[in-house]
Amino acid sequence: MIVDDSIVARSVFQTILGEYPEFEIVATASTADQALDKLRTCVVDIVLLDLAMPGMDGFTALPEIIARGRGARVLIVSTSAADGAEACVRALTLGAADTLEKPHAGTYRDRFAAALVEKLRRVGESRSPDREEPRVAAQAAPVLPDVVRPQVSGPVDCLAIGSSTGGLHALAELFDALPSACDMPVLITQHLPASFMPYFAKQMTEIAGRPATVAKDGVSLLRGQILVAPGDAHIGLRSIGGLPRVILNRDPAPSGCLPSVDPMFQAVAQQFGERAFAVVLTGMGRDGSIGARDIVAAGGEIAAQDRATSVIWGMPGSVAAAGLASSIARPSVIATRIADRMRVGNATRRPAWR
Repeated sequence: MIVDDSIVARSVFQTILGEYPEFEIVATASTADQALDKLRTCVVDIVLLDLAMPGMDGFTALPEIIARGRGARVLIVSTSAADGAEACVRALTLGAADTLEKPHAGTYRDRFAAALVEKLRRVGESRSPDREEPRVAAQAAPVLPDVVRPQVSGPVDCLAIGSSTGGLHALAELFDALPSACDMPVLITQHLPASFMPYFAKQMTEIAGRPATVAKDGVSLLRGQILVAPGDAHIGLRSIGGLPRVILNRDPAPSGCLPSVDPMFQAVAQQFGERAFAVVLTGMGRDGSIGARDIVAAGGEIAAQDRATSVIWGMPGSVAAAGLASSIARPSVIATRIADRMRVGNATRRPAWR
């Protein structure tokens, strides 16, 4: 479904996609209200959504489109979706699967067409296998995690989170359910371009209700603070004077990602051992599965987002399939598990560096 108030834009999208038999345009809409009305009866895999439209804008409509779309993924295609734009981070937080900047006059149509098709293929491959059951239905009742590995007892001194496509929405759910008393240092590696990271950190501050900043060399890990990996470096750690500090590096990672979750997990495993808690959220590929083995080997605990609530069950699925996860659940349930560990930690002596 194409949702855009511009007839020119709708025509351009139809022309581009008409050259690819794998895509079928089943509906178009010039307003968000029209789109929501058509989604009552029309089953689609992907919705192309503009953000700036008369009446209900794309931001307002996005959560309802996701709910009414019965598993459809939303690709934002908007002039507001430039690399580094705050609008992109906001849309991703609300649940969009990906974003693409709409071409301006004078830009190359072929370049845009190639980017559009590539994103549609990637997002389309991740669509829910059950098209009739709304993905939001899982929110109606609590879901207990499937325990694969024995859960670890004792406090948590560092929370490390890896995520990619759909990660901002998952992060919002996790931190919304995480009590403020869970004030361990948090490290996040989210696959986003470097230009997005200041906006991502700002968004995480609002979501989590605690300060979030882009990690820099030499920064200490502090309670109640979130450090996010810059878009062009991995997070590493080194103990200096008995205090863990961030060491950034840009060495090639096995996953090919920059930043990569694996080096962060490996560093956290080395520094915190059994007091490390790692979370793998929605995302394409296998990034995090190597570092997860280090977490488990060091005595730490791994939680993976479940298939039902993941936009793409690649990263968490690879960890789950390897038998590394102690919990496989939606983000809010994972937050409850972290809180349980922290309640134990309140009665346990904290390390000197904290």
